[in-house]
Amino acid sequence: MPDRLTEDLPATGHAAELAREQTNLTTLYERLDAMREYAQRRLRTVLLETGGTPQARSERESFTQLYSEDLAKYDAAEHGLCFGRIDLSAGSDGVAEQRYIGRLGILDEDDDYATLLLDWRAPLARPFYLATTATPDGVTRRRHIRSRNRRITTVTDEYLDLDLAQAEGAIESDTGVGSESALLSALNAARTGQMTDIVETIQSQQDAIIRSEHKSVLVVQGGPGTGKTAVALHRAAYLLYTYRKQLDKAGVLIIGPNSTFLDYIGQVLPSLGETGVLLSTIGNLYPGVRATLEDSLRAGELKGSLDMIDVLKKGVRDWQQTPPEPIRMTFDGYEITLDRKIVSKARGRARSSRRPHNLARPVFAASVVDALTDQLAQTIGKDLTGGQNLLSQADLTEIRDEMRADTEIQRAIAGLWPILTPQEVLAGLWADPARLARAADRFSPEDRKELFRPDDGNFSAADAPLLDELAELLGVDDAEERERSRRRWRAQLAEAQDALDILTGSAPQDLEDDLDPEILMAYDLIDASQLAERQNVRTHQTTAERAAGDRTWTYGHVIVDEAQELSEMAWRMVMRRIPNRWVTIVGDVAQTGDPAGASSWQQMLEPYVAQRWRLTELTVNYRTPAEIMAVAADVLAAIDPGATVPRSVRESGCPPEALHVSHSESVATVADLVAAEADRPGITAILAPHAVLGDYTDLASETVRVLTVAEVKGLEFDAVILVDPQDILDESPRGLNDLYVALTRATQRLSVVYSGELPEVLTALN
Repeated sequence: MPDRLTEDLPATGHAAELAREQTNLTTLYERLDAMREYAQRRLRTVLLETGGTPQARSERESFTQLYSEDLAKYDAAEHGLCFGRIDLSAGSDGVAEQRYIGRLGILDEDDDYATLLLDWRAPLARPFYLATTATPDGVTRRRHIRSRNRRITTVTDEYLDLDLAQAEGAIESDTGVGSESALLSALNAARTGQMTDIVETIQSQQDAIIRSEHKSVLVVQGGPGTGKTAVALHRAAYLLYTYRKQLDKAGVLIIGPNSTFLDYIGQVLPSLGETGVLLSTIGNLYPGVRATLEDSLRAGELKGSLDMIDVLKKGVRDWQQTPPEPIRMTFDGYEITLDRKIVSKARGRARSSRRPHNLARPVFAASVVDALTDQLAQTIGKDLTGGQNLLSQADLTEIRDEMRADTEIQRAIAGLWPILTPQEVLAGLWADPARLARAADRFSPEDRKELFRPDDGNFSAADAPLLDELAELLGVDDAEERERSRRRWRAQLAEAQDALDILTGSAPQDLEDDLDPEILMAYDLIDASQLAERQNVRTHQTTAERAAGDRTWTYGHVIVDEAQELSEMAWRMVMRRIPNRWVTIVGDVAQTGDPAGASSWQQMLEPYVAQRWRLTELTVNYRTPAEIMAVAADVLAAIDPGATVPRSVRESGCPPEALHVSHSESVATVADLVAAEADRPGITAILAPHAVLGDYTDLASETVRVLTVAEVKGLEFDAVILVDPQDILDESPRGLNDLYVALTRATQRLSVVYSGELPEVLTALN
């Protein structure tokens, strides 16, 4: 775009450039304030409106949501509104174009809606991320603009045109050709406990993935610190920008490994102008259930295996009982008997219907009622004739109808084939050793002991996919709810018709014959069904809110972070929610810590998309300094000798240290290390084995986190203090993977404190 923001100021000297850009930035913020003021004014107007028809109230709710989302977007763009500029070589008209890049698009209403600021996701903004000295794509200069509280703090130029750089004396200055100073500045900044976006420093390798047009499963494999999570979040923002109409309706789901991780990334999408994405863990993805329990490693592994499908099927069938003794009941003065033969036949019919358990129950109930009707007919026939049944078909139909309404008979049917919920079945399975033994007969007694758990109403993260599977096996019998809805609708329809009848009768009787046929009355414009429909006030919810409460919701796009941790059962749960299979998967199989997790992407994805998935890789490590990565490389080699170590882009100047202490000195040593970090900016993490984690909790503070390795998936800290790495290796079948994760969380400093033996894979620390 033409440089519509720049005033006619001198273009010489760094101070002059800062002044020019400050003027530009001020103009942008003035326009942002005007947009915010308009949204606030419209929101106030809508909120002050009251009364009206249900349709008017519904429209007000929609406008309230619209303007509230606009305000949230404007507030999120407040920090770092404009962060870059690209200068393009002169075109055929001799005009050199300049494009300013920022967090959202801003137009100039006073100049025929010319573009003042390009949204970073717009195609015209892409050269800001892709242009290099080798392929400048017409870009002569890339400018990075840093600001704070609406004031320019620094302006850094990268010259992609050598002639321009020489002409402006840039080669001898702090800026330079293809400079990475802006990136390194961002990487070296202290952490705050919240992930920040990388919109200002997206690299070309990352940009290609963010904007990928692949419409099936896209796997982003990358080692520690390669920006997998940042890429995934920016891809979500890009897709929502590019496919707004499609994804606004269906929604985008982002699945993370734990709640700590979701809290960590929670501000990234709002900062990119997106607030309608649902973030969830696997454990919280099943509506109405929050994972609060923690399974043993073995129990989690068992629950994550596909063997659980057979266990759950048997667990459901175990509720489909036959009576050990005949059930004798009285109906209309006659004794009837519900025996094993009747129930077995009814159960066979219900199962052969191949309907889910709850939906097959009417088949079971109908078969039982038919058998009892025939039994009663035979009894009545004998009493009346001493032999042959003489009841008519109408008599039999009447008896069936009465039996369907009989409390005693229905209670017996409910005991033999009950309506079940997934929570009821799963809790009952874990809490009943006999039921568990019948369903999980393929598991050893030791494994069944791992699965056993008293029913306290709580579930674990590994239970959520099993609840989802049970929901498929059980089905939802909503016949009663549909009937209630029909009754409500009939009542509303009757009320609406009464209202119209009153309006019809209100016309003056003496004018009825003389009424002008062109005068329209209410009953000429609307019928009873339309009037009744207008009384249904719908509560407005965002797409994310509606999706979160609906187990059967299918999303437009799903992003799975730390995807290597998902079990086979978890993948079944995820894939039910994305039938179009448009999924972005980010992870690193070398970091798989869950025994039920992935050892290869093909193993997990082939059942759903066969070979129709694309693998991309991130190979540059932006987080972990080269000194720390040299130590972690030995662990990676032990996990997979053929794996490629991601290349670190920087050194911290702080080689990692190992401190051997007695067991009694461990806590004091760690406390000293924490104290030494207190004067430095950023966040420190103490990573310890489960068994001793409690010894260090008193050291936790606003800037110090005490965590297990499982809790730091996807997170990063300025300094990491790793306690007893050998115990971390020993406490899990995938201890090497856990150790690799622990070593690669630090952005600056790593200390290892151990009281036993130092693992052989860490000999580089000696």
